[in-house]
Amino acid sequence: YARGHIPGAVYFDIDKICAPDTDLPHMLPDAVMFSSRVRKLGLGDGHRIVVYDANGIFAAARVWWMFRAMGVKDVYVLNGTLADWEAVGGELEDLPPRAIERHFTARKRADLVRDKAQMQDICTNADTPVLDARAPGRFDGTEPEPREGLKSGHIPNSINVPASTLLTPEGAMLPAEKLRLLLGDYLDRPVVTTCGSGVSAAIISLALARLGNWDAAVYDGSWCEWAADPNCAIETK
Repeated sequence: YARGHIPGAVYFDIDKICAPDTDLPHMLPDAVMFSSRVRKLGLGDGHRIVVYDANGIFAAARVWWMFRAMGVKDVYVLNGTLADWEAVGGELEDLPPRAIERHFTARKRADLVRDKAQMQDICTNADTPVLDARAPGRFDGTEPEPREGLKSGHIPNSINVPASTLLTPEGAMLPAEKLRLLLGDYLDRPVVTTCGSGVSAAIISLALARLGNWDAAVYDGSWCEWAADPNCAIETK
């Protein structure tokens, strides 16, 4: 961001705008804290918000979901990279804009967030699909988790949909017709997405929204929380 960003863009750090009272990474904060941090960025009620990443869609999807989980409807993700922006003549600047604090109203949408207790209920039946965005080896339990001390494997009855399969090699979201081939079975019912720490899960939720299912919830604690609890069942292949 400091080296160059879209003019007027502000830096949203998911590791700072997060719940302070947990060891789990970048958990969704409460509405009061979210409002406080976001208004200081100069974001306010009535703004159209566009989120982007430097190297393709990743954390941008998480930020998109965070705003939606806080009741914001007018929020979008730029489909592509900073290089794509420059390729079409977009300019960059290296100085942060002067943020004017504004009024921002956050109303947490409980329907877009799932916690561990809810997931323990959900995984006992197949009524609500749980889509896991991690790489197949981590999901199957054949490759180690990147976080020390966590077993690999998956939540019982979950389905592996690696986030990478929803993106082009450059990191843009696939066209809708290709997404439909991968996610067509999950468009007309409630869905929960999960991953390692709640970031790439949001890529699945974003892809589903592109296809018309706007209400795919994210298991916020994801595998970092689930695998750390010995009372949570883990399946492998």
